[in-house]
Amino acid sequence: MPRTNLSSPLVSPAVSSSLELPPPGGLCTIHQPNLFPRLTTLAKLFAADYWIVLDDVQFNRRDYQHRTRLATLGDPLQRQWLSIPTHLPGGRQTAIRNALIVDPMRSRRRTIQMLWHYVGSSPHWPALDQAMLPVLDLFTTTDKTAEVTEASTHILLNLLGWKGQILRSSQLAARPGRSQRLADLAAVTGARSYLCGTGGMKYLERGPFASCGITVTPFRTPTAGGWDTGRAISALRALMLLGPQALADALRAVAADQDDARSAGHRPRWSDA
Repeated sequence: MPRTNLSSPLVSPAVSSSLELPPPGGLCTIHQPNLFPRLTTLAKLFAADYWIVLDDVQFNRRDYQHRTRLATLGDPLQRQWLSIPTHLPGGRQTAIRNALIVDPMRSRRRTIQMLWHYVGSSPHWPALDQAMLPVLDLFTTTDKTAEVTEASTHILLNLLGWKGQILRSSQLAARPGRSQRLADLAAVTGARSYLCGTGGMKYLERGPFASCGITVTPFRTPTAGGWDTGRAISALRALMLLGPQALADALRAVAADQDDARSAGHRPRWSDA
């Protein structure tokens, strides 16, 4: 499909000439950068051919843009927030990409300590510990919260063997309007379908997507087994319980059968007991 809509050019001057767009016809998802995202969010990203990081919208302290809820391996109800203290230089209107880490070194230490406390006893910890190094290094090389949180998601996708591509909305052109913006971002990257989570389906208008020739695919996850806490806690718990290969198998199964997401007999499961 074409990368532009003839009625509204979407080639942005902000797009670097070196920016490599994905091949047209892929499955796209758009999501804000999250700190060690929840299992349902990670599953949606894993199912997509590429992830457009929505980094040029307003930062929301009530969301997961600078925090995640960790849970112990033994009990998913034993939870605690891990947050990166964040300053908004432009006040409440600050875009996600412009939010700043208040105390990078203290946040780095706390991140290490809390991850070890909650999931460090897993036999799969060494793989995560090694993968974490680029994220921890960012605390010393950047003051941007979004760079750290995006990297925290990227390393989880890498551990699962995801071969997709990451783009950023701030590098792409889009018109205003909640649904119009998403449709334009998907269109300029040549997507054939937009993968939308259950939260987004509550407000999404399909018209802008239809006008670009893009279908909207609702993304659903199971609700039983380890998925029953998938919307509440970080995917780190599932990763450390199952290991990268088994969790990747579980996410592939979910991606392959959206219409029958509740059919647990076709999917690897794990126990919260």
